[in-house]
Amino acid sequence: MTLAYWCVLVAILLPYLCTATAKFTGGDYGPRANSDPRAFLAGLDGWRKRASNAQLNGFEVTPAFAAAVIIAHQAGGAGQVLLDQLALAFIVSRLAYFVCYLADWGPLRSLVWIVGMGLIVSLFVVSA
Repeated sequence: MTLAYWCVLVAILLPYLCTATAKFTGGDYGPRANSDPRAFLAGLDGWRKRASNAQLNGFEVTPAFAAAVIIAHQAGGAGQVLLDQLALAFIVSRLAYFVCYLADWGPLRSLVWIVGMGLIVSLFVVSA
């Protein structure tokens, strides 16, 4: 299995890091909150709300990343090292995105998001 494929697994798991941060860092997530976790998350504010928002964005972007990695492998137009580097750079961008979201650095977060989307596009372009 290639590093790029492992990065797909990491990308799948990253949103759960975000939601765990939102739910479990305040000490108020218990059995009552677990009966309706979406309502609990909707009622958060501040950096915990932003962690929940980062989770949602992670679930939105991960399918595109996974498709790009799979298609890049199948197309075979790029070397494996380059695919691995692009995939790893995407994971780094998602971690940076999460940090920017938590810190409420909106403009930087948007820039990091653009970089991540550019990396997805790059996986297609280098394999063409």
